[in-house]
Amino acid sequence: VMKKNMRSLEINSFLSEVNVGALILDTRVPDNFENGYIKNSINIGLDGMFAIWAGTIIEIGKRLVLVCEKGKEEESVQRLARVGFENIAGYLAGGFEEWLSSGKPYETITTIDPKELVSKVSGGARVLDVRKISEVEDGHIKNATVIPLAELEKNLAPLNKKETIYVHCAGGYRSMIASSLLKAHGFEKIINVRNGWGKIKDSGVEISTGIPDNSVLDK
Repeated sequence: VMKKNMRSLEINSFLSEVNVGALILDTRVPDNFENGYIKNSINIGLDGMFAIWAGTIIEIGKRLVLVCEKGKEEESVQRLARVGFENIAGYLAGGFEEWLSSGKPYETITTIDPKELVSKVSGGARVLDVRKISEVEDGHIKNATVIPLAELEKNLAPLNKKETIYVHCAGGYRSMIASSLLKAHGFEKIINVRNGWGKIKDSGVEISTGIPDNSVLDK
């Protein structure tokens, strides 16, 4: 299976796969992804629980094309194969750098530091916390909307596409997955919060414990 999935795709072949429905999975670390990515890509970085999140968020049979850091293509394919992803059309030859140098359009995700979030929250900003309920109970931003990442795609109704949404998790890994998913679903005003709850809780923002009213419980 490996050889078949290890196909290097030039930009035109890559795009023709996307045009017939392949999902773009970008396996670069969130810090690189946010600075530039191909529209509708989902970011699940190799530096975290990569295979588990891929298996949670993407249907196993879904046809995928990959965007990887150079030299990480094989690792990406192998780790996906371990959880059952066999339908991989290939990876973008030369990675995102090649896309950039060919002058193709790209998107970015705005990311802010937790201390910048404090004034936004006091101004009534919409905060989306994508951690598990068990994590949220120990402390969360007062009035946050809580939708655990595993439940996010099935529960977009509470979110408004016209509203600016500040997304965070515990450390910044899951929030970038969530931000990429939301952007792919047409939410334009997504702002990712760097370093997640680990830093937010010490930023001076108002904190509550327990399960907030406006939360989706994990399955």
